[in-house]
Amino acid sequence: MSEDIEIDTDDLERRMDGAIAALRTEFASLRTGRASASMLEPVMVDAYGQMTPINQLGTVNVPEPRMVTVNVWDKSMVGKVEKAIRESGLGINPQLNGTIIMLPIPELNEERRRELTKVAAQYAEHARVAIRNVRRDGMDQIKKAKGQGMSEDDAKLWETEVQELTDKHIAKVDAALEAKQGEIMQV
Repeated sequence: MSEDIEIDTDDLERRMDGAIAALRTEFASLRTGRASASMLEPVMVDAYGQMTPINQLGTVNVPEPRMVTVNVWDKSMVGKVEKAIRESGLGINPQLNGTIIMLPIPELNEERRRELTKVAAQYAEHARVAIRNVRRDGMDQIKKAKGQGMSEDDAKLWETEVQELTDKHIAKVDAALEAKQGEIMQV
């Protein structure tokens, strides 16, 4: 009977991978000293009666390391896109040139870099918590399976496998955090 009971580790791994993917998305939105088109992803513009991402209103380019440009397709939307960027809290001052909005990325000072590393650490901690929650779900499944007749030895094997999966994903989070903090602090 205990042969029939299995824990879906593939599902647990998929959910842990999802936490890491979400972390990478959050890291992409963090502004480092370099220009990146992904830094505009969280900015929404009130266009045509609804909130719209900038990349659906124009072409976002990175022509040089410290410059992002947005070529707005509809001339009537240029002012709204500029306003949304200005009010987004990115700390960037947009400059208009016809339908092209230029976003010069200022050098980050030491204090701002340290703040950004703390924000990155918070994002990483959220990812670790999400991974631990998935681990807890896996351990709960094992407990339930014990109640349905899973042997102690099988339960120990499953617990070890879930813990190894958790450790592997936490290590990925730590590596991603270390890389991002290095990128932020790089002058």
